[in-house]
This record gives sequence, structure tokens and C-alpha cells, in this order.
Amino acid sequence: MPGRSRPSRLFPDGFAYGAAAGLAVDLFVGDPRRGHPVAAFGRAAAAFEQRLHHDHRGWGALHTAVCAGSTAALGALAARAVRNRPAAAAALTAACVWAVVGGTTLGREARAIGGALAAGDLDVARERLPHLCGRDPQSLDGPAMARAVVESVAENTSDAVVGALFWGAVAGVPGLLGFRAVNTLDAMVGHRSPRYRRFGWASARLDDLAGWPGARLTAALATVAGGNPRGAVRAWRADASKHPSPNAGPVEASFAGALGVRLGGTLSYGGRVEHRPVLNGKGRAVEVADIDRAVRLSRRVTGLTLAACVGGRLIVSALKRRNA
Repeated sequence: MPGRSRPSRLFPDGFAYGAAAGLAVDLFVGDPRRGHPVAAFGRAAAAFEQRLHHDHRGWGALHTAVCAGSTAALGALAARAVRNRPAAAAALTAACVWAVVGGTTLGREARAIGGALAAGDLDVARERLPHLCGRDPQSLDGPAMARAVVESVAENTSDAVVGALFWGAVAGVPGLLGFRAVNTLDAMVGHRSPRYRRFGWASARLDDLAGWPGARLTAALATVAGGNPRGAVRAWRADASKHPSPNAGPVEASFAGALGVRLGGTLSYGGRVEHRPVLNGKGRAVEVADIDRAVRLSRRVTGLTLAACVGGRLIVSALKRRNA
């Protein structure tokens, strides 16, 4: 039909090439040290919160809608501007994937803490731990920090990589940016502190919904990519529902089973002690060497996610052409 753009033979699917290129840049470059787009979004969201904050769910829902909605809309406008230029569309996708995923930085931070623990330098490990998770490092000994790192690698593989790629495959650039905005808002205001118990409710619930498919995909791919598929499935089925988070539960349980370790137990956030159920109780205690194993599993999951998302897009495109 006249006026309808045809896919380029070189770029039949801008997402496929863009996602692969974006992950490659992340692998070799990592996150920018200054001017990170996610940090810029966080500053803007925090400034908007200062003007809008009320101890009320409705005001929090408005904050979430404006921040996440405007980010997704910006992505939609950018994608629309390059929709008839496949190479530019692939480049835009690559830039957005690089901006929103954080697999390389995740692995780098985890291994830095693992190196400090292996050297017996608990002070350095405690200093670096807040870069990875929000636990109180002063309350943790070496084994507890190793366990915290493995749990953070598992959860952030879903939040910082798989979930973003999934929504990118489903909705393109708006999906990539929208998911990352929602996930960032949850980290900022979604926790149960007195200030955010009501105001952050909408961000937390929306993050649960947006993260649901990516968490299950992460758990499934960890089962495939790990060294103990039966153990991963067993831990996922037996223990995931015990976790207070509907999305962290499947991910951490499957990683625990795949690695053959125990996760969960007592931890401290912001001075608040939580007693979480043990995941994969038949596993052994986490050791420092398991940090590197978790990072390698995370990378394998990332590669399989790219293959699954690209394959899914190509299958859907083929079905659409067949039915056209």
C-alpha cells in the first residue's frame, strides 16, 4: 500500500539489532559515570515529589502517572520520529537499551565486594555494599554480605536487565523507558517508610505489575542456564511464594536452587529488622566464591533473554506478514 513503510532488508527488526548493540555497549563500556539518564530522571522525579508530596495514595498515584507516563510518552515521540528510518530506529533502541540496563555495572559492583570479602577487608565491603542494595552494612558480617550480594544480583538481573528487555520487545522504546521509570520510582518512593507508606503505594503496585513477566522469565532462564535445573525448579515451586515480594521470590528462589545455596533469613533495612523465609533450605550457606558464580549466571540469563525477546519479535512479525 502507498505510504506504508517497508522493513529494511538490513534492519528487518530495529529492536533486534538495537537491543544487541545496546547490550554490547553496556558489556564493554558499562554505565556512564556522569550524566546517567536514569540519575537525571531520579532528580526530576524527586524535585516533582517535593512539590507534590502529600500523605495520600491519590497524590502518589498522580506522581507516578506523571513521571512514568511522561517518560514513556517521550520515548513514543522519539520512536515516531525515526519510524521510517530503520537504521536510526535501531540506533535509538541501542541508546535506550544502554541507558536502562545495568548488567555490567551490577556484575562489577558485586565482584568488587566479593574481592574485598575474599581479602578479608570487611570495611571496604561494607563501604561498597550500599552501591548494590539498601541493607544496613554495619549489621552484616562477611557471610551475610556475601548472601546479600547474591540476592541482589538475582533480583537486579530481573529489574535492571530482563524486565527492561521484555517490555522493550513488547512495546519498543516506550516500553524500555517506561519500565525503567517505574522501577526507579519504586526504588525511590515504593518502600514502607512513614513518608512513603501511602504516597509510594501506586509506584510499588505498578512496579509489581510491570515486573511480573520479567521476574518469571528470569526465573525460567536461570533454571535453564544454571547448573542444577531440578534444584532451581524445586526451590522456585516450594519457596517463591514465601517471599514478601511477588517478583523477587521466584527470581531469588530459582537462583538459590541453580547455585545450590540458601538465601533469605534475617536482614536489616534502614534500621528495620526483617526475618524472611529461607529459600532453598536444602542448599549450603553462601560463600564468597558464589558471588562470581551468581554474576556468571546473570550474564547467561541476559544472553538468553536477548535471544528469547528477539526470537519472539521475529515470530510475531512473521505471523503478521503471513496474515496480512
